[in-house]
Amino acid sequence: MIEIIPAIIPKNLQEIEEKIKLVEPYVNWVQLDVMDGEFVDNKTWNNPNDLKKIKTSLKLEAHLMINNPEEMIDDWINSGLKRIIIHYEATNKHKEIIEKVKEARLEIGLAINPETSIEVIDEFIKDINLVLIMSVHPGFGGQDFLNESVDKIRQLRERYKNVNIEVDGGVNLETASNIIQAGANILISGSAIFKSNNIEQTIKQLRKI
Repeated sequence: MIEIIPAIIPKNLQEIEEKIKLVEPYVNWVQLDVMDGEFVDNKTWNNPNDLKKIKTSLKLEAHLMINNPEEMIDDWINSGLKRIIIHYEATNKHKEIIEKVKEARLEIGLAINPETSIEVIDEFIKDINLVLIMSVHPGFGGQDFLNESVDKIRQLRERYKNVNIEVDGGVNLETASNIIQAGANILISGSAIFKSNNIEQTIKQLRKI
């Protein structure tokens, strides 16, 4: 079963609330892209305590594109999220973070940038719920899908038959088919959904692929 997760790159809490309402009837999850202006060049809303004010039936995951996520991980754990995704490249405290998130009975994912080899996943694979393959260089929405990501998805699926593979970056009606055929089962889509003329129709079309 392919999961479609809309991605929000939020300026503030109000934007999160507005965009959640736009997709709430059509999906089960929403991803919040959190950036610190250091790990990536962009800076976004970054206040986990705000999430306690949100009333929604959706499950929320945070994609933390931030350096040293261990410094704020407790706040994110206590925010009401169901899943936290950290970047392999952003810390050397992977195991400590993974253990802490799992102890809180939340899901944990590990993201890798386009230039990072899938081999780095090996020592963590038994302890994580998903691998997020970045199919653009993280930081900004609306980028073109990097075609070399398809081989990376395929190699990861061959290496680990049962892993959840999430793909983020340039996912739209044109690229989704190749991504799914390569072995991904969770598709993150931001611009293609929120900039479409008909959000419901776009999500349905992505799901049909």
